[in-house]
Amino acid sequence: MRASRLFSILTTLQARGQVTAPELAEACEVSVRTIYRDIDALAAAGVPVYADRGAEGGYRLLDGYRVRLNGLSQGEAEALFMAGLPGPAAALGLDAAMAAAQTKLMAALPENLRSNANRLQQRFHLDAPNWFGESEEPKHLRAIAGAVLRENLIEIRYQSWKAEKRRRAAPLGLVLKGGSWYLAGLVDGNVRTYRVARVLDCTVLETPFARPADFDLASYWRASIERLEAELHPNEATVRLSPLGLKLFDALAHPYVKARMQLADGTDADGWHIATMPVGKTVWHAATELLRLGAEVEVIAPDGLREKMAELTGAMAARYADAPPRRAAAGRKG
Repeated sequence: MRASRLFSILTTLQARGQVTAPELAEACEVSVRTIYRDIDALAAAGVPVYADRGAEGGYRLLDGYRVRLNGLSQGEAEALFMAGLPGPAAALGLDAAMAAAQTKLMAALPENLRSNANRLQQRFHLDAPNWFGESEEPKHLRAIAGAVLRENLIEIRYQSWKAEKRRRAAPLGLVLKGGSWYLAGLVDGNVRTYRVARVLDCTVLETPFARPADFDLASYWRASIERLEAELHPNEATVRLSPLGLKLFDALAHPYVKARMQLADGTDADGWHIATMPVGKTVWHAATELLRLGAEVEVIAPDGLREKMAELTGAMAARYADAPPRRAAAGRKG
């Protein structure tokens, strides 16, 4: 256990440059006192680890000292080979680099771990897009990715759902979600999200930008998703669900709605459940979401949503009542 921790300390120092004892203690899940002892052990073993004093100090390795790639556990080696997605890497222009990196990693692994790594590549395939969807191949993705890495400003012509716009943005990061790429761009002091497939033109400028020190891409993306889901479901409805309707709801409802649905205790005289849940911005959006449950749901409140459900289901019933299919009727006329 200690050998693994010492190696983890070494690789952390190599990757991050300078790290404080509390940060190492948190990463290794041990006490700060244990980290002090581990640093002393590394120094005694001849590892050139030094302490910089002061408020902004910490431990660091002597400049130029590198830890060779060894000491990987079987699970860590397998995880590295599972991390590479060929499709996204190719979209970013990194497919050759990824293949070369995996070859070098394979060569650096101990002999007993190579066979497991090979088996993982042969037996597991990661497919990022949703079912019945295709990965987008945005025209300007590679240019934007290059600007993200070099921290250069970009000028884009963007087609939003409202209108075409032009923006000068500081590209802070790219996110692959459900087969679609999204850009987190700093525009006029605010970070905004742009779907890369809707970028009509992109010019990478020679002008560099200063990346905000407190910006974390993963945290920003989580907050963006939560905000978007809340904006899409700002209202609330009370409904009755049959036992089958409850199963359909669990299978078909949006995850945001499922997580916030409140089910009343017990059932009514018909064995149906009463539930309160978030619904869409307009009664039309809310009704179309609930219509996926068919006759296994009944809206109790609000009245406007109940009326819209009655209107839509009434129109459907009228269309199908005693009427031959239009296509068949047209065929007979011909």
